[in-house]
Amino acid sequence: MADNEDLTAGSANDKSGHDKSSNVWDIVIIGGGPGGYVAAIRAAQMGARVCVVEKDELGGTCLNRGCIPTKALVASVSVLDQIRQASVFGVEVGEARPDFSRMMAHKQETVERLVKGVQYLFKKNKIALIKGTARLAGAGRVEAKLADGTQVLAAKNIIIATGADPSVFPAFGHDGKQVITSDEALSLSEIPGRLLIIGGGVIGCEFACIFAGLGTKVTIVEAMPSILPMLDKEVSRQLQSYLKRRGITVKTRIKTDTIKKGPGEVTAVLEGGEEIAVDKVLVSVGRVVNTAGLGLGEAGVAATARGEVIVNDRMRTNVPGVYAIGDVTDSKYKLAHVASRQGIVAVENIMGKDSRMDYGAVPNAVFTLPEAASVGLTEDEAREKGLEIRTGKFAFIANGKAISMGETEGFVKFIADAATDRVLGVHIVGPHASDLIAEATLAIRLGATSAQVAETIHAHPTLAEVAMEAAEAVHGLAIHA
Repeated sequence: MADNEDLTAGSANDKSGHDKSSNVWDIVIIGGGPGGYVAAIRAAQMGARVCVVEKDELGGTCLNRGCIPTKALVASVSVLDQIRQASVFGVEVGEARPDFSRMMAHKQETVERLVKGVQYLFKKNKIALIKGTARLAGAGRVEAKLADGTQVLAAKNIIIATGADPSVFPAFGHDGKQVITSDEALSLSEIPGRLLIIGGGVIGCEFACIFAGLGTKVTIVEAMPSILPMLDKEVSRQLQSYLKRRGITVKTRIKTDTIKKGPGEVTAVLEGGEEIAVDKVLVSVGRVVNTAGLGLGEAGVAATARGEVIVNDRMRTNVPGVYAIGDVTDSKYKLAHVASRQGIVAVENIMGKDSRMDYGAVPNAVFTLPEAASVGLTEDEAREKGLEIRTGKFAFIANGKAISMGETEGFVKFIADAATDRVLGVHIVGPHASDLIAEATLAIRLGATSAQVAETIHAHPTLAEVAMEAAEAVHGLAIHA
């Protein structure tokens, strides 16, 4: 990677291939996560002169401390599960045991490989990268605090892509050792014997499956009536049942009052006085946006009371030339793939194209064991909108591919408008749910009907046939039901 001085606006060593006489960047992006780096690449593809200021590693939370490292660990646990069931498939192996240090090494190798991939794409697309912490410094100006000083960048347009970090509740005594967040969970040196997870959302449930699969006694405490409350209730209930089968204790409708630390263990005191003694407590109760010190107020950029940058469907803020994307915005979807799309939309508008965000078909995947995924409306949401609906459901246990794989848990559920048959929502719990949701997302995006999905020939034998039969079931016509 080139030195910072080789990458600055107007540098004599500028290797971007753009007009060196200009000291103004077309776009300066603050943050190099899945929103920021995708925006940078698309901007460069469209001919813009781009600079990214990133305080840590390229890839942001998703690549370094979130999506990718957790998926690497989930993959390790999945392999462990498969080996333990090998005899069912006529394969004799010795006792399968986790090598946690090697698993963590695999996780890190995966992260480093992908970070290097993004670095290569920056070099390929001649994108300047500055390592530092940035803030807005007036109209068309970004101040970057570097290790060896401060640099002011002039920009025609600015994209804020600073993301969010795990919420830390002082009352729980977060210390990064006994009371941890997801960040520290990804850096553990040994498998905890007992783990309490406060929060039954996506992150909490994924870590529950990871550590339960490694032999940890896991307890989830969730204040809401169910875990993963954003999912269709039927999917959430089924997944909670599967988690319990994996030995995970799930306590819902209850809050954690206090955390008491002692030598060698931590005790969580729940509402009503119940105490749970564990080795570690993982606090997984939301995230806080990274806008502190960004200079939003001084720059006049409007934000919510939570500090989220307010944007429109073109990702513009109220200040001309300033855009925001990803978790730092007031969008209800805090997802890496949404941030990436928002980055593309922001850049296309900057470069003169009229591009808008469409949140009508946003897939969501939960990498538990088994997986869950959803897109569109849940049953409750459809009924709250006053819609008359039909539903169709088909179970993996009746699917030839799922049976041959030995992964028969779960189902696919279609929700369709009763009058038009248009697909309103699809919800999956089961093997490869995160992959199967793509077809459903496209169906909703294109306004397809459940009949059109059912009439589309699906390859046999595949898990995708479960989606086809669920679509047929909307009309009571599933062949293998």
